[in-house]
Order: sequence, then C-alpha cells, then structure tokens
Amino acid sequence: MERRALITGITGQDGSYLAELLLKKGYEVHGLIRRASTFNTSRIDHLYVDPHESQARLYLHYGDLSDGARLVTLLARIQPDEVYNLAAQSHVRVSFDEPEHTADTTGVGSVRLLEAVRMAGLDCRFYQASSSEMFGATPPPQAEDTPFYPRSPYGAAKVYSYWVTKNYREAYGMFAVNGILFNHESPRRGETFVTRKITRAVAAIKAGQQEHLFMGNLDAVRDWGYAAEYVEGMWRMLQADEPDDYVLATGVGYTVRDFLQVAFEHAGLNWEDHVRFDERYLRPTEVDALIGDASKAHAALGWKATVETPELARLMVDADIELLKRAGTSWIDTVSLGSWAERA
Repeated sequence: MERRALITGITGQDGSYLAELLLKKGYEVHGLIRRASTFNTSRIDHLYVDPHESQARLYLHYGDLSDGARLVTLLARIQPDEVYNLAAQSHVRVSFDEPEHTADTTGVGSVRLLEAVRMAGLDCRFYQASSSEMFGATPPPQAEDTPFYPRSPYGAAKVYSYWVTKNYREAYGMFAVNGILFNHESPRRGETFVTRKITRAVAAIKAGQQEHLFMGNLDAVRDWGYAAEYVEGMWRMLQADEPDDYVLATGVGYTVRDFLQVAFEHAGLNWEDHVRFDERYLRPTEVDALIGDASKAHAALGWKATVETPELARLMVDADIELLKRAGTSWIDTVSLGSWAERA
C-alpha cells in the first residue's frame, strides 16, 4: 500500500528536500503550511500538482503548531504513517529577540503535535527535528550521549522538544525519534542564515551589485553538511526496527572565516577586500564549536555524509550566481531590503 507522510515545515529547506525524497519513494505527502497573504511555497512549487489531477500526490493544509485542536483534526483526517516535525522558529540569533515565540513554536509546538498524534489514536512513526545547538557550550566532538548545554532560547527550546519526544516514546510506546542534525545547508537555505548570506553576497559582489558584506563572529566552528543528504537520514530513522535517537553530521569542523574564504575564492574574489565587522550580528552568548560524531547513524542506518563544507560552499556560490543571472538587476533590491534582518 502507498504510504502517507505529514511534514510540518514543508515550505522550508529541509521540508522541500524531504518532500522530494518521499515523493520519489512513492509516498503520498501532506504538508502543513501557515496562512499568509502572500505565497510562501517557492521551495516546493516544482513539486505541486493541482489536487484535481489524478496524479497529484502532494497536498497542502493550513495549520500551525500553536493550534493543537487543528493538529488533532488534521491528523485524524490524514491518517499518516509517518509524521516529520520540521516546523520551528529556527534562526538562532532571532531567538534572542523573540524568545517567547521561539519557546512556543520550537518547544511547546512539538508537544502539541505529539499529543495530537496520541489524541487522534494514530499508530504512526514520529520524527522530531532536534539540533546540534542543544550541545551549545559542551566541547566537541558531540554525539548522542554528549550532555546538553544550550546557549540560546532556540537551543533551550530544542532541548525541551528532545526530552518530550523521548518521554512520549517511553510513556506511550510511540515510535518517536530525535534526529540531532548538525548544520546542514543548500541553495534553498534561508537568505538570513550565515552560509546563504555569504553566498548571496558573493554573487552580488561578483556582479558589481554590492561592495561589502557585514559579518559578526568569524571564529565560530561549525560542522556544515548538505541538506539534501540529511533528509535521507531522517527517513532512514523512521525505517529502523526500533525507535532511537541519532546524530547526523560530517564530523569535520570549519570556521565561518573558512567558509568565507572558500566562497569568495570560488568566485575569484578576496574575502578580506569585502567583509566588514558589525557587532549587531554577535549573539549575547556564543556557541564556539559544534562538530558531530555520526558513527552511530553510519553503523545502524548505513547513513554517511559525502559532501563536506568546501564542496558545499562552492555549489551554493554557483547556485546563487546562476540565480542572480536569472533575476537580473532586481536582486540588489532584495539584498538591500533584507540586510537589516540578517543576524547571522
């Protein structure tokens, strides 16, 4: 029988790649989207088929993790075999500006969805998108048994979601897993996240539309992988015989400065000629180094990252250069308009 999946956060980077993967595997895919006065489905528009057509296998539903009653109703109607909770306020720096909203969506939203699964009486498999930000100040390498020490409202909210997922697994026998994913990026990454902020700026500077890029901490070390590979790991976690928690990571760390250098050099530019410091982009509490140990996922699930940071930076630069060519001169307005909100 055709399997059915529900993805919250389907319009985000991970949600779009996961929807692609599941559709290729023959799933019927349902996605939760927030009502807005403008279209916000650009990452999945290429997947969408009019539901009146017989070949349609992707369906979108209005809803929000702040509305528990709506979640129960949708789950009872959709009857999914798998639920992937990817929705969140996911920007770490913004979580300092909006801590209550972050706690409500990223933290409490997870328990609303878990409780909705329970209240609807579903026998389904549940994936919770946990984060390397939960480790925070704990030194690397970080694995499944590494103590958490979050350094942001976002990280703290993810710790709550992690533990409540384990609690529902143990209390109610739910097949509920935590995927502890380290930073994973792609050309579909949001424009205000540090990697995409860099690659968009490289494309604009290369085209003569921008001169400077303003950055904060360049010494932070991150384990950056390719998002399209990481969603395969999510799916594999729900195919296992027993529910468990897994780290997904490349196991190699690079500084923000390293990423800058690779990205600018790939476009034939010297990053030091264009990058300027702006203290507004510093976090009140910084996470110095996140480097994951994904050996458990490799042994149990057969998953292993193949794209490391330098290759990732180059493919993102290429994608943004091509995107800017297609967009023409209009992109400079987009870059300028969004610059005030870039807190990376």
